Amino acid sequence: MAMIDPRLVVIDATWFTMGSDAQRDDERPAHRVWVDCFALGTYQVTNVEYDVFVQSTSRAAAPHRNDANFDHPDQPVVAVSWFDALSYCDWLRSVTGRRFRLPTEAEWECAARGGAEGKLYPWGDAPPRSRPDYDSRWIHGPERRAGGAPNGYGLYDICENVHEWCSDWYGRDYYAMSPERNPRGPESGSRRVSRGGSWRHQVKISRCAARSSIPPALQYADYGFRVACDPD
Repeated sequence: MAMIDPRLVVIDATWFTMGSDAQRDDERPAHRVWVDCFALGTYQVTNVEYDVFVQSTSRAAAPHRNDANFDHPDQPVVAVSWFDALSYCDWLRSVTGRRFRLPTEAEWECAARGGAEGKLYPWGDAPPRSRPDYDSRWIHGPERRAGGAPNGYGLYDICENVHEWCSDWYGRDYYAMSPERNPRGPESGSRRVSRGGSWRHQVKISRCAARSSIPPALQYADYGFRVACDPD
């Protein structure tokens, strides 16, 4: 069985401004954060990649794998729980020998911003409906990977397509007390952080600072993930 080693973008250690003082309360305060060098999947994990994991571990397939709206090999896998995403990372670590994991919320936002400071979206401040073919995309499910242009770091579909699981527990007021360097979320909680927009939402593309969260066992048809990896 072929081993799938994801394509990654290396993001150098950097400072960036996380959050927003102009939007939702849980995005406040905007604050400076340092993240160490890490790598992030160029794409969201796809059906064909997840299939290798399922076959290798004799797990059940993702719930919507045979639904025509979700079953193209290059669509992101959906309806995977946080635990499923974590297990995929653990499996990928075991078969590649590389330190794969889920990204932290801070890493995800840093990556989504693509090196640009103070912008609402990966491309700038123009609204989502200004994006090419916005009204004809995401009609019945997520798009196949790389349907649009990458952001400044070369990441595709960041802030759109499906919500992406992060490693952190969600804390509404966490930004007021988070450490300046490599924040990893509260020690405990009842919901895990997710980031990015969703094909199912009225506004299909999220702001870089927008936060979301659900209990980690849930499997929603607009939830997927991309992997992170520590440097070798």
